[in-house]
Amino acid sequence: MSDHLYLQTSGGVARLVIDRAAKRNAFDQTMWEAFPKLVDRAMADPAVRVLIVGGGQGPFCAGADIGEFATHAADPVWRGRNNAAIRATQITLARAPKPTLAVIDGDCIGGGLGIALACDVRLASRAARFGLTPAKLGLVYPLHDTKLLVDLVGPSQAKRMLFTARTFDAAEALRLGLVDDVADDLAAAVDDFAARVVSLSPATQLAAKAIIRRILDGASDDDAVSAAQFDAAFDSPDFAEGVAAFLAKRPPRFT
Repeated sequence: MSDHLYLQTSGGVARLVIDRAAKRNAFDQTMWEAFPKLVDRAMADPAVRVLIVGGGQGPFCAGADIGEFATHAADPVWRGRNNAAIRATQITLARAPKPTLAVIDGDCIGGGLGIALACDVRLASRAARFGLTPAKLGLVYPLHDTKLLVDLVGPSQAKRMLFTARTFDAAEALRLGLVDDVADDLAAAVDDFAARVVSLSPATQLAAKAIIRRILDGASDDDAVSAAQFDAAFDSPDFAEGVAAFLAKRPPRFT
């Protein structure tokens, strides 16, 4: 594991903290390799209801460690290992079954923005800055990550961001749909989101996330699997508790 990534878990919330402030939270190889393992650990913990990804100190993430990349990129073995680790990070986070939230304060650039794109929801401070910069390095942005971008902002804005490699502020990110909210008090907004997720039905949330992923992957109508999910919900403990709480005019207590 990396010294610059760690999990904190409390009250149904896991926080995956990026802690490499001296390098503006840029990712080196050990961090790319550790990240998906930490996501898997959070997903496997039955107490965890939501995963929050954010910087400990400094910005959200300035991207990949370009110094390390420049040193090793000519080595095809290292390059293959690096590509595999970055892809595993993106796939694992994008396909994680539980809700995920990116908390963006300061720079969210390159690979850092890729991590944010792979989360379900993105909340930003007014100090956040965004950019996708492969055109500054002559690199090609992966298809999987490009699709995450296109799903959020559409093809024209995705092209604009990738063609120009420019940075832009939180207000423009909100206008583009790249982030879901820009908060004056980011910590309070994050706590509110997490509390709402933890208080509601995990069965609904898990099913909703799986269905939305299937839609993004091309599904357009129900099949036997989704129909069975719909039917099974009526026999679930969450449905029984939700109805009981509604009739008793009390908050539900989902387990």
